[in-house]
Amino acid sequence: MTTEPGNTTLDRAVLVRRGQWLSRMTLEYNTGEALSAIITGTLAGSVALVGFGIDSVIEVVSSAAALCRLRADVDTNRRERAERLSLRIIGACFVGLAVYIAIDTGHALWAHEAPARTIPGIVVASLSVVIMPLLARGKRRVAAGLQSRALHADATQTDLCMYLSAIVLAGLALNALFRWWWADPVAALTMTPIIAREGVKGLQGEQACDDCTPT
Repeated sequence: MTTEPGNTTLDRAVLVRRGQWLSRMTLEYNTGEALSAIITGTLAGSVALVGFGIDSVIEVVSSAAALCRLRADVDTNRRERAERLSLRIIGACFVGLAVYIAIDTGHALWAHEAPARTIPGIVVASLSVVIMPLLARGKRRVAAGLQSRALHADATQTDLCMYLSAIVLAGLALNALFRWWWADPVAALTMTPIIAREGVKGLQGEQACDDCTPT
């Protein structure tokens, strides 16, 4: 018996368990990352690092929504509701983060607020550059196997976390090496259009997924 074309019940169950494991790993890692980034960024006065920490909180929410989606996979009706709800939750979080960063970085640039050097912040961002792509790759495979737009949105959020960590890392490094105070808020501002675009897609239920079809 099959649940989707070319996808047996057994295969789907394996994918669901794999997806749940990836979501739990993301929840655990990003909880620690969020606390580290927000505390370190607050102490150093780094808008980009605090914004990155808040993005990690969003990644926790995204992974929690994905986990609920996976738990609902056995029931087609529940699965469809979870798809729509997960996309909207992730989208709303993205939009909120974009607004926060735009306001906070605007204030930092206006007031010429220079963040302190923060080696711990650089370490946190560096770890994410390595770990996030691995989690995102696994999530994309599960999303494609289950043909789930919501799970693909969660994988995109994890990818975005990696891109943001690279942007934050660049801003922190430039500030630490050359005292370019503006590098940190400018790095944070570059996050805003990326985050806002993904947020609008999620709210509209238009998350792109080349390998997925509606469940």
